[in-house]
Amino acid sequence: MTVPRGPADSSRVPRFAGPATFARLPRLDEVGHADVAVVGVPFDSGVSYRPGARFGPSAVREASRLLRPYHPGLDVSPFAAMQVADAGDIACNPFDIREAVETIDEAASGLMEGGTRLVTVGGDHTIALPLLRAAARRHGPVALLHFDAHLDTWDTYFGAEYTHGTPFRRAVEEGILDTEAVCHVGTRGPLYGKKDLEDDRRLGFGIVTSADVMRRGVDEVAGALRERIGGRPLYISVDIDVLDPAHAPGTGTPEAGGLTSRELLEILRGLTGCDIVGADVVEVSPAYDHAEITSVAASHVAYDLISLLALKEER
Repeated sequence: MTVPRGPADSSRVPRFAGPATFARLPRLDEVGHADVAVVGVPFDSGVSYRPGARFGPSAVREASRLLRPYHPGLDVSPFAAMQVADAGDIACNPFDIREAVETIDEAASGLMEGGTRLVTVGGDHTIALPLLRAAARRHGPVALLHFDAHLDTWDTYFGAEYTHGTPFRRAVEEGILDTEAVCHVGTRGPLYGKKDLEDDRRLGFGIVTSADVMRRGVDEVAGALRERIGGRPLYISVDIDVLDPAHAPGTGTPEAGGLTSRELLEILRGLTGCDIVGADVVEVSPAYDHAEITSVAASHVAYDLISLLALKEER
């Protein structure tokens, strides 16, 4: 078995020096093949409010310099258990959303050849649709855990079908989600009307609100999510605005009353044993961030997702 190539040695190269790959990992072209590839999608043409998530991948990579190779909470060394590499960015047309969606789908499918699993850093939430298409093409309809302040199951914005508020409606319509196992986590805030919830329920989604997490606790919530997902192939999509603005100010559509970063990470860790086939972390908009609070949180979310994949690899 080939020994995975891990991050640069911080005792020899200071963390603030060297190439800004995710967690200072090798590039994909340096290792040839990866069990898990971290890929950026610097695209934010689907946003409905504050732009800037196109700069999310570079900000999250920069914030990830401080990540270390052993995860004590999950008792795993993810970069030693499997080959993880930074696949760079998927470049897509910022002026044509439909073309960008097709480009992301094609690029993600190419990266997944040979069994590589993707942890994608956005970019706005529009990118979840092509990533789900690529995952479903390989695994069939997938279960979905969607961590977000918002439902993202609206029909259109200004007549546009592809935006950051519509990816999961499109995914249901396209038959790429297993609607027996789809759930939002962390939703909150005002809606356009009660019909938003009725439409969402009709599409098959369950909802665990941020208030539910506060009242029920992370262990109970994680247990309920595991039960809902079962052994199905699972895709996890994390909009960083699932966190309260105190924990993630650098995002496009912030809502008060969100999860803490601790709650989010503990729920993710509670998903140990699930058959995770891909994941994304989206909607980091660095221009609205302060002292890298949001980028640091997103880098840790990505790290925990990679660690969960490593536990799967160890089994």
